Amino acid sequence: MTVAPTGGFLTKRDTPHVPTQPEEIAEDVYRCYNAGASVAALHARRPDDEATCDPEIYRHINRLVRERCDIVVNNSTGGGLNGDLVVRGAQRWESSAGQRALGALAGAEMCSFNAMTVLATVDGREVLMSTSPAEAVELATTMRDSGVKPEWEVFSPTHLVQDVTTLIEAGYDEAPHAVNFCFGLDRVFQGAMPYSPRTLQYLVDLLPAGSIFTVSGHGAAQLPATTHALLLGGHIRVGLEDNIRDTDGELRDNVHFVEKAVRLIRELGLEPATPAEARQLLGLTSAPVTTVQNGAHRP
Repeated sequence: MTVAPTGGFLTKRDTPHVPTQPEEIAEDVYRCYNAGASVAALHARRPDDEATCDPEIYRHINRLVRERCDIVVNNSTGGGLNGDLVVRGAQRWESSAGQRALGALAGAEMCSFNAMTVLATVDGREVLMSTSPAEAVELATTMRDSGVKPEWEVFSPTHLVQDVTTLIEAGYDEAPHAVNFCFGLDRVFQGAMPYSPRTLQYLVDLLPAGSIFTVSGHGAAQLPATTHALLLGGHIRVGLEDNIRDTDGELRDNVHFVEKAVRLIRELGLEPATPAEARQLLGLTSAPVTTVQNGAHRP
């Protein structure tokens, strides 16, 4: 189970529970680790809470997390749509592929990989998130040279059968290929898809050989999409990046969503993977050597 505690868009105005600075992100991840999460999908923020992929900030977050626990560290190379990640283009705001790639230089075990071009609309502003085939190869090369495993983010079938499959067939990732299906962002990203059981099954059927998959659902899609993922033999992601409100409409923190997912997993007769088990499933080497604080534990 992956927890995505921060994301690239949320602010304290949206929910007071979102952690944005290194110490609070690390503490939040540690609590989620003890609740049952085995992977942390991390976004970095500047001191003003705007988005960044600054490797120094990522290294700081990663070090603080690893001092507390052995959860798998997955840094974002999507970043966000403000702060260091956007530049003014000739016609519109654009997300900088060069800035996003910096997230792969901070020593994470995995990094999210958005190998696609989409137009995002956030707070009334359109931002082009352009990842040309050449830029995708550059990012894939950076990850391979840095010993980072890609977590392929997929918003639609074309992202999977064209962008992701092309890079896998070119040798930029070894099996098992970790694919994250992102649902419910169709009102934010042009070309993204809402969740439906038929759509998820279709995407699973399109997976390259040797793949494992995770499902994340935005907003109200989180619970049905992740439940379906478990029934199909997949893995799940929860956390405030994807959903800030429970089914009763109340704002909740990351630990609440992890605990709720653990209950669901166990009701289905399954068990959440430990970080060591997650590394084995993902084909990762052993955890980086760190100094874990006394008192670190996991039930």
